Amino acid sequence: MTRTPLPALADAGLTPLSALSGVGPKVAEKLAARGFATVGDLWLHLPRQYEDRTRITPIGHLRSGVPAQVEGVVEAVEKGFRRRPLLRVAIDDGSGGSLVLRFFHFRAAQVAQLAVGTRLRCFGTPRPGQHGLEIVHPSYRLLDREAPTVLDDRLDPVYPLIEGVGPQVLRRLVGQALDRLPQGPALELLPGAILESLEVPTLREALLYVHRPPCDADIGLLASGCHPAQRRLVLEEMLAHHLSLRRQRIALQAHRAHPLRPGPLASALQAALPFALTGAQARVYRDVLKDLAARRPMLRLVQGDVGSGKTVVAALAAAAAIDGGRQAALMAPTELLAEQHAQNLRAWFEPLGISVAWLAGKVTGRARTRVLGEIASGAAQLVVGTHALMQANVAFRDLALAIVDEQHRFGVHQRLALRDKGADGTHVPHQLVMTATPIPRTLAMSAYADLDVSAIDELPPGRTPVQTVVLSAERRPELIERIRHACAQGRQAYWVCTLIDDSDEVVAQAAQTTFEQLVAALPGLRIGLVHGRMKAADKQEAMRAFKDAGIDLLVATTVIEVGVDVPNASLMVIENAERLGLAQLHQLRGRVGRGTAASSCVLLYQSPLSRMARERLDTMRRTADGFEIAEKDLALRGPGELLGTRQTGLAEFRLADLARDADLLPAIHRIGDVLLDSRPDLVERIVQRWIGSAARYAAA
Repeated sequence: MTRTPLPALADAGLTPLSALSGVGPKVAEKLAARGFATVGDLWLHLPRQYEDRTRITPIGHLRSGVPAQVEGVVEAVEKGFRRRPLLRVAIDDGSGGSLVLRFFHFRAAQVAQLAVGTRLRCFGTPRPGQHGLEIVHPSYRLLDREAPTVLDDRLDPVYPLIEGVGPQVLRRLVGQALDRLPQGPALELLPGAILESLEVPTLREALLYVHRPPCDADIGLLASGCHPAQRRLVLEEMLAHHLSLRRQRIALQAHRAHPLRPGPLASALQAALPFALTGAQARVYRDVLKDLAARRPMLRLVQGDVGSGKTVVAALAAAAAIDGGRQAALMAPTELLAEQHAQNLRAWFEPLGISVAWLAGKVTGRARTRVLGEIASGAAQLVVGTHALMQANVAFRDLALAIVDEQHRFGVHQRLALRDKGADGTHVPHQLVMTATPIPRTLAMSAYADLDVSAIDELPPGRTPVQTVVLSAERRPELIERIRHACAQGRQAYWVCTLIDDSDEVVAQAAQTTFEQLVAALPGLRIGLVHGRMKAADKQEAMRAFKDAGIDLLVATTVIEVGVDVPNASLMVIENAERLGLAQLHQLRGRVGRGTAASSCVLLYQSPLSRMARERLDTMRRTADGFEIAEKDLALRGPGELLGTRQTGLAEFRLADLARDADLLPAIHRIGDVLLDSRPDLVERIVQRWIGSAARYAAA
């Protein structure tokens, strides 16, 4: 069957803004600075709120805080200079109320306009004033006293501000852009059958409604972002992001990978482990083995709480690669974490005759030359390291599996650099990425559409639940005594300083000050200090001393969020806990409760608490379920803060809100499957419309 090509979107949407009346070089420059280059960009610049100028409210019926439009005649004008210029204009409409218009910024010409007897129509939000209700800086226009009243027949859109472009100019330009909206397939990219099945309007209908809602439109529903016209736009935007990631996955899977299957080493490793896999670990391991056995490269994200056993699954996957006569590499974001992985993996693999190499920045001179030689020759079957693994002089003989721990700490290009170490022109390595930050299902379905996602949602037996307590900072002295008692019994504790400021220096000073105060208050304890402005070697030394029980109490900034495993640490104090997001609080809490002793996490807060801070602290006290916490964090903060575009490669949403619009994701997945399979021409145009040159895809 021959398919008729669709008309080019350039017919209208890609028309440059310079084609609009009033867009000269200066206005074009201001618009370009905010990412507006085409008429289609203005179609998608949606109002942030609406003003109802379709009716006149009698002054006597005005309510404080409720925006309204009134008409009246100027009764009095007063100009004064109480600390700054002030213009007060009293108007009356005979309805039994009074209203004052107050201006702080005005010109002499305005004063002349607003003379007694002038008829005005104005819009604003009335508030209580000295002499009844008043509106500060209303929008207004002069009316002919004899002319009949003519009202708008639709709500007035209020657009997000663009610096250097006035609101009236912007409204006029959007109006011109809407006048160029084409009919039919030049604009509508979703097949009619899909629109009918979802019972949503066409794109043209949705855009015209959202920009020019009728007078009887439900302003409350529009303000919530849940009107069917808005949902139609959100659907296509989320679809565009989903398709962009799916295309990256398709591009990756066009490469080939070496099939890997577990053999004697994997069996011996599993038999030698001093514990049995949990049900969740076994399930995820089966997912990984299925991927590894295929000829297309695996790209799987394994998520699970701190201590859930992700490293064991990674080790068994590495064993499958080594069983196949190839190499595996594991990269971690810090030297200390990478070194801990190296120690664990050596303990498991070296008794089985497998060489585990270690490469980090501090490996220098002859030792570095030797390790690089072992990696290049293949003598190093499993390589563990930091960013150093990505350096140009690191060459693998046959890298078949790249494992990245704490994947959100690495940028897209860094993950690509490790993958490319195993690219030989015909094959690329399988990739396994891990995170201890549980990802809400809705976020995983959209932000990680290019990944297969597995969750280890079960902790190993024997892990002691951490008791979480929320305390006011006024009870700090009691807490210090509790630490003295715990450390006297041979336990260890963290004291985390989370003061947030534009400068890392301030955080370091806060940690330094707290360190000095605790040294003075607890003279019998060995107290250490770690913060981000210390030299890397000094940080490593302090963390190692804590791990080796040479330090009783470690004062630190949030640099220990992704840290080493210290089973003897059973008390965590987080100061100014109200300043942190749920995911970070949960990560920090995961540093304790890793041994058999009962563990506690104390969240110290400064009053007064905001509503959001109170919700976060209540959630932490109520549950230790990382996935429940992640869902709550998404609802409170939104995806923009949870995921940086640097880490995911995901361009930001203009309209969609993943917490609000999650119910659309199943339909988006179905539509994506259909379009990728049968309409790749539409896929390109949908992605171009919503993301275009701003897209930064997650290609790793």
